[in-house]
Amino acid sequence: MQVLIIDGQGGKIGRGLIEGLLGAGLDDIIAVGTNYAATAAMMKAGAKLCATGENPVVVNAVNADIIAGPIGIIAANSLLGEVTPKMAAAVSESGAQKILVPINKCSLTVAGTQGASLTELTQQAIQIICAYARQTGELS
Repeated sequence: MQVLIIDGQGGKIGRGLIEGLLGAGLDDIIAVGTNYAATAAMMKAGAKLCATGENPVVVNAVNADIIAGPIGIIAANSLLGEVTPKMAAAVSESGAQKILVPINKCSLTVAGTQGASLTELTQQAIQIICAYARQTGELS
């Protein structure tokens, strides 16, 4: 099972997801940053396969089983313009299960997330990905 983590800006969400998933025993992770800083943060977290930019998002979204990252990865021009329309379309149109961390930025507000910290939201995303991996037999 291939997990694609996409993040932008400073890569904090991607870093947290990767650390949690590696700690849970999932290691087939591809990390793609919308900029070098995000990619570097995910590399520091332990991701072995990393890339930066639009084309890696488009190419890897096709084969991913799970795509995870901030909710802005499905919205064109979000993350201060770092998510291109082509990136957002590739993520949205992918057949992968999408696990999105619902941060209330990028002109997107998700009802029900008020009061939850970024750490809590990231931990919830990790739990959902691990549950999915258990269902597919990739994680015991």
